[in-house]
This record gives sequence, C-alpha cells and structure tokens, in this order.
Amino acid sequence: MGFEYMFFNEALRDRFIAFVADHGVTGTIRQDPIAGFVVELPDGLANDLQDAIDDEYDSIMDEQMLLAEADEELVSHHAFGITVTLEDGTTRAVRIPPAIARRLLEHFTPGEVHEITTAIVQSAENPVDGPICHKPPK
Repeated sequence: MGFEYMFFNEALRDRFIAFVADHGVTGTIRQDPIAGFVVELPDGLANDLQDAIDDEYDSIMDEQMLLAEADEELVSHHAFGITVTLEDGTTRAVRIPPAIARRLLEHFTPGEVHEITTAIVQSAENPVDGPICHKPPK
C-alpha cells in the first residue's frame, strides 16, 4: 500500500499527477466510492521527494478548500470523510463531523488526519485487553 491523496476537483488532481510525474513518480487514480478521486503513490520515496510532494498536496488542498467553500452545492452538504483500509484489505469511509474536521485540518495536514484516523481504526479492530501502557506482543 502506498500514500493516498484525496481530490474532489479533476483539474487539481491532474495538476498533482503532473507534479509527481515531473519528479519521476507514477501514481494510480481511482474513483472514491463516496465522491472524488484517490491518487495513490508508491511507498519508499526519498524523504526530500516525499516532503516536496506533501507540500504540493497541502498547497492544492488549500485551493480545493477555497473552491469547495465557494460552491453552494458542496457547502450545503457539510460532510467530511477519510478513507481507511481495514486489516482484511477492504476500504471504508470514516465520517467526521464538519466542526471536528475543520479543527483537525487547522492543526494537521490531510495526510496526518488520515494517519490518525487509520491508527484509531486499527486500534478498534485490534482492541487491547488490560492496561494500555503494556507493549503489544511482537
């Protein structure tokens, strides 16, 4: 599994794909089951390249947010979701109330919100019996 980036605007998605292609990275695009598109890039990219890609995505997300806030139809829906992959390989959308999503995105990048959500889902799938401070078995 690689890094996943969510887009609701085709032009912004295509701009991101062109950016990563200019850096020698090939991504895959799939339709999200709820809305928009998911671009997946491979794991194992050099740290400086991954940082450049994340910076570009953050910049595009700022534009995507402005476009969404200007779209009367989108603003009326007030929904936010993160796609996570479960242990069995299936994907699910985790819905986050808009007020909480806005607060999360004020402090974390979309990628970090995805990591937090994924960690919570993985913990829910593998509950810890007993005190949380114990190290999980290896």
